[in-house]
Amino acid sequence: MSVENRIVSEDEADLRLDRWFRRHYPNLTQGGLQKLCRKGQVRVDGGRVQPNKRLNPGQSIRIPPLPDQSRPAPPPPPNPELVQQLRDMILYEDDQLIVLNKPSGLATQGGPGITVHVDMMLEGLRPEGGDKPRLVHRIDRDTSGILLLARTPGVAAKLAAAFRGREVSKTYWAVVVGRPSPAEGVIDQPLAKVGAGGASLIVPVARGEEDAMSAKSSYETLDATGKRFSWLALSPWTGRTHQLRVHTESLGTPILGDPRYGGETAHVEGFPDRLHLHARMLEFPHPAGGRLQVAAPLPSHMRETFQTLGFIAGDTPAPRRTR
Repeated sequence: MSVENRIVSEDEADLRLDRWFRRHYPNLTQGGLQKLCRKGQVRVDGGRVQPNKRLNPGQSIRIPPLPDQSRPAPPPPPNPELVQQLRDMILYEDDQLIVLNKPSGLATQGGPGITVHVDMMLEGLRPEGGDKPRLVHRIDRDTSGILLLARTPGVAAKLAAAFRGREVSKTYWAVVVGRPSPAEGVIDQPLAKVGAGGASLIVPVARGEEDAMSAKSSYETLDATGKRFSWLALSPWTGRTHQLRVHTESLGTPILGDPRYGGETAHVEGFPDRLHLHARMLEFPHPAGGRLQVAAPLPSHMRETFQTLGFIAGDTPAPRRTR
């Protein structure tokens, strides 16, 4: 066994070091980790750390040789049906990254009661003797659309740095109940988490309030049916949990079919009762140079709603890389 260095991915932002180890090395005890940190055998970016250190994407974690029982068991052979389902999601791929169109209802990562998720499916894309692709960011289970993967830790670090440096442009499409006024603008509304576990919620709070997190999104109304429904383009400037869902609700226009926010207003008879939020487009610096823009076609339930309301999405542009 030898020393390893692993890169913190975008989806592991703000994760505590001990929880990171629990995720990747579940059999290593808390006491064992504390001992390794105390001796300086576990380091982050070359520096000594405590187990409660919060991690940032792109940081390098030094992993010393660990007892065999500290390492997770080899993953089971990939389920062929899940592998095919994953391959059907691919919108773009090259030797450095993969872009998926994640369906609504599929979780990005595991959690209580979640047995199938994108992260476990990625084992099916591991090349022989190579790395399993890594999630660079994540989107909500109920949200459909673009999900970016890195093929190697080095690429993951570059992409994580691009997200952290706000070099990534994200566009979401949503159908909301009501019509925002004004028709376009910026939502600068701090958010906070209340409750714990699956019952937790993200709520708007006053600026400066304890636990308040800055959150900013821009929006534009692309079409509307009077004041009943609107089709919005949304761009999150920050990356808070459920940010777009809470921000649209704060405008008085909750996202159609939202199972967590918006209350009864979000559920309208005659329309698919699923979240109408779709990660439509991602534009970002390609690790090999230039910028890559990828768009994802709408999921079936949103296509049905667009047809009912007379919204015309048009063709989905092909992936485009500029040098």
